[in-house]
Amino acid sequence: MSKGTLFDKVWDLHTVGTLPSGQTQLFIGLHLIHEVTSPQAFAMLNERRLKVMYPERTIATVDHIVPTEDQSRPFADPMAEKMMAALEKNTQAHDIRFFNVGSGNQGIVHVIAPEQGLTQPGMTVACGDSHTSTHGAFGAIAFGIGTSQVRDVLASQTLALAKLKVRRVEVNGELPDGVFAKDIILHIIRKLGVKGGVGYAYEFAGSAIDRLSMEGRMTLCNMSIEGGARCGYVNPDQITYDYIEGRNFAPKGDDWDKAVDWWNGLRSDDAAEYDDIVKFDAGAIAPTVTWGITPGQGIGVNERVPTLDVMPEDERPIAEEAYRYMQLSPGQQIEGTKVDVCFIGSCTNGRITDLREAAKVAQGRQVAAGVKAFVVPGSEQVKRQAEAEGLDRIFTAAGFEWREPGCSMCLAMNPDKLEGTQISASSSNRNFKGRQGSASGRTLLMSPAMVVSAAVTGQVSDVRQLAPVG
Repeated sequence: MSKGTLFDKVWDLHTVGTLPSGQTQLFIGLHLIHEVTSPQAFAMLNERRLKVMYPERTIATVDHIVPTEDQSRPFADPMAEKMMAALEKNTQAHDIRFFNVGSGNQGIVHVIAPEQGLTQPGMTVACGDSHTSTHGAFGAIAFGIGTSQVRDVLASQTLALAKLKVRRVEVNGELPDGVFAKDIILHIIRKLGVKGGVGYAYEFAGSAIDRLSMEGRMTLCNMSIEGGARCGYVNPDQITYDYIEGRNFAPKGDDWDKAVDWWNGLRSDDAAEYDDIVKFDAGAIAPTVTWGITPGQGIGVNERVPTLDVMPEDERPIAEEAYRYMQLSPGQQIEGTKVDVCFIGSCTNGRITDLREAAKVAQGRQVAAGVKAFVVPGSEQVKRQAEAEGLDRIFTAAGFEWREPGCSMCLAMNPDKLEGTQISASSSNRNFKGRQGSASGRTLLMSPAMVVSAAVTGQVSDVRQLAPVG
């Protein structure tokens, strides 16, 4: 088993005890909740007449069901309004801080916690959402959990978990132009597989990772779950501290200096032992696009849809299913595939740096005829900052719709949905069948810059090959 890694240190610091099952009872430092997985958990608490043990350690927001066009209340969708009302009632009843729509701090749960300074190194973080792994970018250990586990954390501030193995995933070298954190993680999942990380925590490291911004690291850790890993993390460094310092919930004054000293001690030791180590060359990563129905079915934008003969036998059935569903042929070039909808947003790529990179490509260009393109900021704070920088005007001038914050078309639990067999170029995290709201809708995952490239050409295209503007 691993030894001396950040994962081991944080795990040991939060261990309450060992359960008869052999699992660890792990204390959870930060619990994030939203409107979808919390109502049932609160109902289970109420049935048992239990209170929330540490309400100050739970933070709520609303994101999945929020409309991104008309946010007036009551919401047009009765179920969405019911979930919203339940969250408002439960947070008030249990004295839980709630970042509601219009508060100035509402947004996607995995966007608002970091930007508020709530997510910090050395924490254990849990949320009833699979992409909670995002928070590992700060040197935290973060788990997506189910509704019954949400109940457990509310009632006891602990979780029963089996300790994971640790795999060090190194990416070394310089990233080529037009290649971003989204391309790195799609490349890693492509190579290691969607089940390759089962039983592991991924420690992302290497010179290419060291140079990523915090927002790039969040994108990386966000999708570690798509590679089968229960969580992913990056050791904290000066880039981490510069991001956190001065934020609402960050330590202040002398407490800040003490916190940084402690955070530095949590980093994986130079002599740390890992259960596995894999290495990748950053220079070999191209802008990546998924062609199939899992995040592992990805290829470089200049590659062709793989044929069965180049795949392991156990991957061939899902590939054949993907060919049929996506209406793509083995050996077909992915570049040139027509798109209908282009979506920029989600907890993977809805942050300010994502919007800046996308706006650079959109500047002076026009969305192709027949393409619906829209941008959904990850939070009210991101929206304000983007508007202050004029990014919204760049997008609208190019023909994109500029929306209100929310999860939007990432999973379509709101009015933003594909129709029929439409193809979406999406900066989100999953390309499962029906993920974006239509049972036959098709999703191609890519970076925000590549989404803009698709929007302005009307097809999958290499952002590096766009002709200069002006």
